[in-house]
Amino acid sequence: MRPLRYSINVTLDGCCHHEAGLPPDEESMRHWTAEMERADALLFGRVTYGMMESAWRKPATGTWPDWMDEWQIPFAEAIDRTKKYVVSSTLSGPDWQAELLRGELGQAVRRLKQEPGEGLFVGGVTLPLALADLGLIDEYVFLVQPVLAGHGPTLLAGLRERIQLELVDRHEFRSGAFALRYRPLRGPV
Repeated sequence: MRPLRYSINVTLDGCCHHEAGLPPDEESMRHWTAEMERADALLFGRVTYGMMESAWRKPATGTWPDWMDEWQIPFAEAIDRTKKYVVSSTLSGPDWQAELLRGELGQAVRRLKQEPGEGLFVGGVTLPLALADLGLIDEYVFLVQPVLAGHGPTLLAGLRERIQLELVDRHEFRSGAFALRYRPLRGPV
């Protein structure tokens, strides 16, 4: 069974808005590129899919935009080529290497996890909360930014039950950010 990993940038006070942390740098982009290369497929809700597509989809010209630095291109190429599943009741026909995930969420994601491969990644805010509530996330990867945002959506706000996690890896960046990898402890704690 391939694991489902939730990966996101988060501030020290728990804000997970994509603009609340530090701007990406070469070191953090190398981290996210390595994470992306561990993914057979990505799961996004409609909003996250749209945001990621607008930033990272390769233009029809085949040339990356001028705003993109050379060190961002490996991440852009990795996310652009990765299979995507979109959970949405309003979006029709996603076309960025994507298809709609149909059926009841829990059953549909369990089917994806049963397929062979390295892993599935989920990003965003709303969809990961639903998947965490269903007990379907096997690993949490947080890039914790040394920033206090003081506002914005917070990480897994509204989680129905506490999830006890075990730290399995950590890496400190020159920026003061930390990549923290956790796995849920299953059973009584």
